[in-house]
Amino acid sequence: MFTRLDRYILRQFLGTFFFTIGLIICITIVFDLSEKIDNFIEHQLSVWTIVSEYYIFFIPYFANLFSPLFIFVAVILFTSRMAYRSEIVAILSSGVSFYRMMVPYMIGSTVLASISLGLNHFIIPKANEGRIIFENKYINQPYKFYGRNQHYQIEPGTFIYFDSYSAERMTGYKFALERFEDGTLTYKLISDHIMYDTTIQKWSVRKYYERTFDGVNERIREAERLDTIFPFQPKDFGQRLKIVEAMDYWQLNSFIETEEMRGSNYLDYFKVERAKRSSLPFAAFILTIIGVSLASRKVRGGIGMHIGLGLLLSFSYILFMQVSQTFAIEGGVSVTFAVWIPNIIYLILGAFMLYKAPK
Repeated sequence: MFTRLDRYILRQFLGTFFFTIGLIICITIVFDLSEKIDNFIEHQLSVWTIVSEYYIFFIPYFANLFSPLFIFVAVILFTSRMAYRSEIVAILSSGVSFYRMMVPYMIGSTVLASISLGLNHFIIPKANEGRIIFENKYINQPYKFYGRNQHYQIEPGTFIYFDSYSAERMTGYKFALERFEDGTLTYKLISDHIMYDTTIQKWSVRKYYERTFDGVNERIREAERLDTIFPFQPKDFGQRLKIVEAMDYWQLNSFIETEEMRGSNYLDYFKVERAKRSSLPFAAFILTIIGVSLASRKVRGGIGMHIGLGLLLSFSYILFMQVSQTFAIEGGVSVTFAVWIPNIIYLILGAFMLYKAPK
């Protein structure tokens, strides 16, 4: 049964959360604007352009990114206030158990975590697309990529190689394409360089020769130029890694499958992006448990002591999350393990603090 007490706690929870997140977003916008104001002035952007093409996408991205932290801060703030005014003592003295008092907290965190999960996988990527386009156009330096010894599998059994590739010129040097059937080489194309012709939307292969294998027979053909279509595009090479932030759940899964087939060097980075979209919303439950357990005890330092300890725990969680993700990307640690281990450890911490909380 949903009681008046449940409605009171839930209203305090959600109200404090949205007030806190709104306040911090306003502060963040001020700092972000001061950092990028020179770029806005340089490109003579109007206030409407800045707001409608950038901040309208920046705000939901930032708010959702740190929503577990804001949930934690909100729980600490209003629970500490309740403890300071002896409301929690009165609740427990009236016969309501501590675990029953936790029910509206968990309902609130469930609502916010569910919203965050949907935003992470489907809504925020669409917003990120507009934000990234704006940043690439007006803020970031022109992207340059010049890769060496690039190997890719573009289709099952079909491999390509560039000795070097320039994304800026859309040109690859010392290019090779090989096709295998049942582990046997059946076709090979070698070229001094290939360049993507944007006018005809084809690859222009220069000074090349082809070798076709049919059992023990081999045919060789040499020519100066070939305009053809390959199953890859210039955008497939040398993209900014942040491009995955603009992909929804289905697009990201498809992209990871393609990059896994190609043998991308950044596959773990893409998998981390996918995994943390689910792990971060789950942190809302853990941080709520820790926040209630910590702030429900009336201490001599009052609300300030609770806020200080809460911020220390929340920032340690964020730091731990970033370090574990780095190990997944650079250290060869399992992506699932690296992304979820902070949640597991802090869940154990939360369970211990809940056990020690005043009953």
